[in-house]
Amino acid sequence: MNQGCSSGSEGSAIRWNAAARKAANGLHLAAAPTFATMALLTGVLGSADALCSTASASPLGGMVPMYLLMSAFHLAPWLKLLASRAGVVRRSLRPLPAPR
Repeated sequence: MNQGCSSGSEGSAIRWNAAARKAANGLHLAAAPTFATMALLTGVLGSADALCSTASASPLGGMVPMYLLMSAFHLAPWLKLLASRAGVVRRSLRPLPAPR
């Protein structure tokens, strides 16, 4: 191990790497709900671009659709998590064999 990258023992570097992985897992799950919340708040409270827009502006313009699209693009980690848990549930709910 490179001494310049280590803060001490190899064990502390491994613990730091594990903590960094946990933080990264949390961050990739945080993106979709964050963008969905931003879309909801912007839609309910309004945004600064609503003051500058004209009455004939496209409903697809503005921040709310952008936040919704960004939320949809960041759903993959949630879908993977749900699919992995559904697989566990599906395997555990196999029907019992018929009595003979």
